[in-house]
Amino acid sequence: MASILITGANRGIGLALAERFAARGDEVVAACRESSPRLAELGVRVVEGVDVTDQRSVDELARRLGDTRIDVLVNNAGILTVESLERFDAERIVRQFEVNSIGPLRVTRALLGALHEGSKVAIVTSLMGSMSDNGSGGYYGYRMSKAAVNAAGVSLARDLAPRGIAVVLLHPGMVATEMTGGRGITPEESAAGLIARIDDLTLDDSGSFHHQDGRRLEW
Repeated sequence: MASILITGANRGIGLALAERFAARGDEVVAACRESSPRLAELGVRVVEGVDVTDQRSVDELARRLGDTRIDVLVNNAGILTVESLERFDAERIVRQFEVNSIGPLRVTRALLGALHEGSKVAIVTSLMGSMSDNGSGGYYGYRMSKAAVNAAGVSLARDLAPRGIAVVLLHPGMVATEMTGGRGITPEESAAGLIARIDDLTLDDSGSFHHQDGRRLEW
């Protein structure tokens, strides 16, 4: 049985991860801004009021955890808005950086005291942050923010290796959530693949980028 903390755990992929981890007997801490009816039914520990863009909120999460040790930290909280050259919105682009890029780094740093040798840090990113996969353009804020968190994840892998903490970057696939307008695979299918990749992670593979289906991805 492992201790798992998931950000953005009230819906979508985060909720599916909480459900699957809890179902196999892991102790789950579900961090979110607001809980949801389904999350409340799971019997996991829910910590509300967590905004990954607010340092005081993240510091309060660390304080509320107390002596809890975290075996797996899943940085899942994220947002997507659509910007193009014609529909350019700098404020929305910056907001995506705050949530998608800086948020995982802020949370991981705040929770370092709860992590230990053998812990794992997973960052739910996107193939849309891959330079080699960008064949259609657009989505400026989302693509840029995910490319940035990919870079942050590799740096985290290097910095945390001496502590015995492994880091993995994970593409969940095209998942049918509010973010994608209900298009794609189910959150449950995505969560199953993501957890398999986390389970397989070792220090030797730290800093790598994987599709939930098991494929190793290119930057």
